Amino acid sequence: MNITTLLPAIRRPSRYLGTETNARRKPWGQAELRMALVFPDLYEIGMSHLGLQILYHIINDLDWALADRAYCPDLDMEQAMRQRGIPAWGIESGKPLKDFDIVAFTLPYELCYSNILTILNLAGIPFYQNERGDSRHPLILGGGSCSLNPEPVADFFDAILVGDGEEAIVEIAEAAREWKHERNAPRIKLLERLASIKGIYVPSFYRAAASQSGFAIPEPAHPAAGTVQRRIVPRLDKVPFPENPLVPYTQIVHDRLGIEIARGCTRGCRFCQAGIIYRPVRERPPEQILAMAESGLRATGWDELSLLSLSTGDYSCLFELIHELMKRQREEHV
Repeated sequence: MNITTLLPAIRRPSRYLGTETNARRKPWGQAELRMALVFPDLYEIGMSHLGLQILYHIINDLDWALADRAYCPDLDMEQAMRQRGIPAWGIESGKPLKDFDIVAFTLPYELCYSNILTILNLAGIPFYQNERGDSRHPLILGGGSCSLNPEPVADFFDAILVGDGEEAIVEIAEAAREWKHERNAPRIKLLERLASIKGIYVPSFYRAAASQSGFAIPEPAHPAAGTVQRRIVPRLDKVPFPENPLVPYTQIVHDRLGIEIARGCTRGCRFCQAGIIYRPVRERPPEQILAMAESGLRATGWDELSLLSLSTGDYSCLFELIHELMKRQREEHV
């Protein structure tokens, strides 16, 4: 699909090129499973989201899988796409989203929910799970921080991952790969496999039931359904982290190297959504952070480094870490 004729009249055309430094661009025809990772907001915001980059590199590190990216187009590009009948596409492969095996949406905050529908509409994929057939449409997967309260958007998704994704995304890909090899297997067989993975919620396997408090709660309506437990990565130092982060051509919101040094927060403030959903606290060891900083800066050329967590000031080795980082990076003017 050639979009180059659109770009001269579009604001910030580099958003749509997919040729960033360290982009993986694996051959489409050699992949057994193809996954589109979609951030339902502008490129500048999606490229600043560390979680999507982590999953992108994890999937592309699998010999048999391909991960591409997609973001919500700006209003001028959306209008041009609709006028010319151009469907939403993966920015590296140029393939329409409907040609992927899995289209995985990040659910970062509620205000982007309408963008999910925009992207599905542009892709020519029906909104509702019960309107999508066995094989004509990709599996629509959700995940991210808002997956802890999935019901407002549950009807749009085939499956939703609740919790950390680094380990689960590989299990999801393996299940989809096995199902794909079983040619003509009904879609429900894939959903049953996914339901057996810890952290996966398959909305169609549940029905709404009224509780004593008056709220509608999901209860199992399929033998594969059960209580969904949040997926938790026990140790950050044991899960992959991108050594060669993507470097955009345009300025993004967080235009610097970001390294997650801890997940969770010790404070437990009851008003804080993130402090609750990312617990328990897990810290990355300082020596690993130092190695990640050196390799990341070398691979990207950034001259700024951000230490990411919900409360970086509470990191137990912060003073020693900052002191060593400054000593190592002073000569590079980072």
